[in-house]
Amino acid sequence: MINEVYINKASKFLPNNPVSNDEMEDYLGLINNKTSKSKNIVLRNNGIKSRYYAIDKNGICTHTNSQMTALAVRNLFENSEELKKIDLLSCGTSTPDQMMPSHGVMVHGWLPETRAIEVVSPSGVCCSGMHALKYAWMSVKLGEVKNAVATGSERLSRILRSDVFKEETQKLIEAEKNPYITFDKDFLRWMLSDGAGAVLLNNKKNEKGISLHIEFLEGVSYANVNEPCMYMASEKNEDGTLKSYMDYSSNEIIEKSILSIKQDVKLLSKYIVSYGFAQIKELFDKNKLTPNDIDYFLPHMSSEFFRIKMAEMLDSNGMHIPQEKWFTNLTTVGNVGAGAIYLMLEELFNSGKLQKGQKIFLTVPESARFSYMYGLLTVC
Repeated sequence: MINEVYINKASKFLPNNPVSNDEMEDYLGLINNKTSKSKNIVLRNNGIKSRYYAIDKNGICTHTNSQMTALAVRNLFENSEELKKIDLLSCGTSTPDQMMPSHGVMVHGWLPETRAIEVVSPSGVCCSGMHALKYAWMSVKLGEVKNAVATGSERLSRILRSDVFKEETQKLIEAEKNPYITFDKDFLRWMLSDGAGAVLLNNKKNEKGISLHIEFLEGVSYANVNEPCMYMASEKNEDGTLKSYMDYSSNEIIEKSILSIKQDVKLLSKYIVSYGFAQIKELFDKNKLTPNDIDYFLPHMSSEFFRIKMAEMLDSNGMHIPQEKWFTNLTTVGNVGAGAIYLMLEELFNSGKLQKGQKIFLTVPESARFSYMYGLLTVC
């Protein structure tokens, strides 16, 4: 049985109070007791004004990733009894709280009111949230389940704290080198934040209010022609391959901050827009769409720096989408990785702005090794 699939509810959970740019180092700490040289440059380019952290100013965890995700799931429902109706839980994240058990089953563990159900945990980076959505969509579409909950979330703040780099920066000082960690690590401290989003998928649309009909969800990877750009728990070799944390000694893991997130900003700038936004034209042609068909364009952007580049790439491919159709909340909630598209969708879904018949186009680029996910929704 092939079913139509609808997003009938969207929710979020953002931990604690919003953190302004001036407050960031109160939470993330100073490296070598000095304010970061890259902070203001990065913030000026990324356009982020506030974000959320699941830690306090002492770096103590206030919420785990799985807890935040479970709270977002709870926010889909009016009462805990409704949790018993969930048939499938599909949870994507870049930053599970542990390597095992999986993120999804840990989220399920925070929802004891649910039944014994299927749970999946797509791995990856920003696209993992969309992969979770696609698995949920396909399961409902094929009639395997009547409903499903899909989530995207991150908890990055704790690994952005200055104490994560303490040993490494001390060695740099001793060697009379630059006392700041390299830019490929430091700039990410001012880019990433915490939060979770969730959507409820059903095989029938809402009787009252709006629903979002899922027209398609498609993805593509360029890992076959590119080396890793963003990575964690590894280090890049000169030939572009990654050396796993498992191949370092315990001392090296600390000294080299192997568990921190790194990004090759040169690769990012060179490929992230050109690959993903060139693909959109092919996708539109395949699905007989034109830019005029789109009422809302939801691009996941790590930084406002990429907005003009995205627009120029679309224009060069004859895919002009006016800025008034673009919808993001990067400046207010920050870059929440796998959760970002969910947070945008939640805000738009619950905004009261949507009208039946409107079309929403989603695009999620992932710089880890240049993967992309796309989706089209129709308001009904």
